[in-house]
Amino acid sequence: MSEQLSGDLGLWIPRDGDCILTEDGFLFYVFGYEHPEDRVFAFLKYIPRKFAKLFNLKYHGRTWNLAGETLVRPTKLYTPENYVRIIETLRRRFPQYVYYCPFRRKEVVAVRKEFIREVYVPCVQLRKLLNRELKDALQREAVEFVDLLSDRSGVPLEKFGLHGSLSLGMHSEQSDIDLVVYGSRNFRRVEEAVSELEAEGVIQMIYTKKFDSKKRQRGRYKGRLFFINAVKEVNEIHERYGEKSYRPIKPVDLRCIVKGDEEAMFRPSIYKVECLDGREELEIGLNEITQVISMIGYYRNIARKGDLIQVYGMLEEVKSNLNGKTSYQVVVGSGVERNEHIWPIGESL
Repeated sequence: MSEQLSGDLGLWIPRDGDCILTEDGFLFYVFGYEHPEDRVFAFLKYIPRKFAKLFNLKYHGRTWNLAGETLVRPTKLYTPENYVRIIETLRRRFPQYVYYCPFRRKEVVAVRKEFIREVYVPCVQLRKLLNRELKDALQREAVEFVDLLSDRSGVPLEKFGLHGSLSLGMHSEQSDIDLVVYGSRNFRRVEEAVSELEAEGVIQMIYTKKFDSKKRQRGRYKGRLFFINAVKEVNEIHERYGEKSYRPIKPVDLRCIVKGDEEAMFRPSIYKVECLDGREELEIGLNEITQVISMIGYYRNIARKGDLIQVYGMLEEVKSNLNGKTSYQVVVGSGVERNEHIWPIGESL
């Protein structure tokens, strides 16, 4: 068990991106911030090689090793088709990882805590690396880079974390540096530091994908690929599992103005919006739709306050189980419709 947990899962507050190794060798990553008491919502990223043939998936050519397990990784994890295949195999062979959520009325991947062998928390993994006396070249480079970002941004080192194969000791010479910044305000400060470092030529941002210029979370430091993502601090988690129920209504195509981007960098990404118009007739007023939520990491942090966005996703009714109040949101990445998306189409309205 990681040092943050002190041997007790009850002390662990699951947050997006925490890594879970199960008793039978699966490696899951926590998704989001609302979880049942006895389970953790997650997505499957690495599969024990001995179980690979049970899943109808294509895999990368290499293997990874962790805690005595030889692991393989699917080439694509997030397509609706692959998600269905994963759910079907887990339900049939590993039912302890499938859960019917009564508040969303659907089956989801969720790891029962009793089957967790080890938890790897990014901030803990970075602290372990910082305290390590003997470091290889990539580990030294990662420490140098996070020190640079901390110094330039003024964000303390304890507000950073380390993701990916490097954090788990599964890295190779070709691995990237996958960093976490805890907290919305801290992440914005790091964004400013990244812009300064790019202007000075210390880092080179990558702009090969459609939204790279907006996200600005992918680049190279001394030729090494890096990623920077955000995770909520504990005091930024305001809702508990079971406080709300969700009912899908219909797919919608809407044009909205972003009114709030304080949680746009997290996963799920939350954009507070004002809807201007849509292509479908709705039984509710457009002004009743108050936010757009992306379950897809690709659409995190791609729009800021004042931006105009085109959204295609699933309209949901959200009912509070505490006071009965109802609100509405659009979910991108519902797993129901193909090609759900958020497209920035204008700025500073």
